[in-house]
Amino acid sequence: MKTSNILAPFVLASSLPAFAGSQGDYLQPVIPAVDTRPGGFEDIRRPITNATLFDLALPRTQIRPIFMHHRFPDQINVPGGEVDFGGDLNLFALQFEYAFNERFSFVAMKDGFIDFNPDNTDVFSQEEGFANVGGGLKYAFIYDPANSFVASASALFEFPIGSEDVFQGEGDGNAILTVQAVKLWDRLQFAGGAGVQIPLDDAFSTQSFVSAHLSYEVNRYFIPLVEMNWFSVLEEGDGGTRFGAQAGGAVPAVAPGEGADLINWGAGNSTDYVTLGLGFRSRLTDDISVGFAYEIPLSDEEDNITDDRFTFDATWTF
Repeated sequence: MKTSNILAPFVLASSLPAFAGSQGDYLQPVIPAVDTRPGGFEDIRRPITNATLFDLALPRTQIRPIFMHHRFPDQINVPGGEVDFGGDLNLFALQFEYAFNERFSFVAMKDGFIDFNPDNTDVFSQEEGFANVGGGLKYAFIYDPANSFVASASALFEFPIGSEDVFQGEGDGNAILTVQAVKLWDRLQFAGGAGVQIPLDDAFSTQSFVSAHLSYEVNRYFIPLVEMNWFSVLEEGDGGTRFGAQAGGAVPAVAPGEGADLINWGAGNSTDYVTLGLGFRSRLTDDISVGFAYEIPLSDEEDNITDDRFTFDATWTF
């Protein structure tokens, strides 16, 4: 076989682009689509638990609907003994984030509608109403796509415009300062966050939190995760009378601790509160994912307000 016969196909292939250019639209070179998402972060996933405080470190434009079903322990410890409680709380919320650029975004972390259903209706009242609204700015002070690592800080404010019937709307609001980071190693992701809620009204509690997330992408539809949250009261509230529709306004005086991520009673009793969450995420498309987490307290449930919690969410990034 002659060498010229062997090389002929390659010579013909290399001449096609030039031929296409000389023949107008008869032949066009195929150009691969360009992925405009930030390199190194295509498979990043958002934490699920501690939804109003634990944010994804990466700024991005995103909408996140949330449904939370929180069940209360049958009894809680109060000064002088125990009191029957039980029942549940449902939260329907919609978070929103708008990224001005790759490092800077506006975030709306807290809002929604609360449905409170206590079992002990002799003391507590079944009520529903809107949550407070909280939002602010997030800035990524480390943005490293090459190493799939981001660290950011957020400054938020919670406006007390919710319904007092569901433990919202009291006081002068909270300033919320947080830092968060996320790192990916191929299919493995770790995220962490820590912050403090500082009330403008010193009748309410100053609270802190530390949260951690670990997940592994088995495939795009099954990404199991584990998360832990630690809530602590740095300075107790005054335990004063408020939220009059519940227990005659006595909840801040008798509550075994604070309401952690959703509620600030201004409780006069301080107890640390630790939870463990197990769940998974599914990436339905490159831009849409859904998630679920089941959460239980690791601290004594009668010293806080959690028997267990179910959280469902979806994220749409655009």
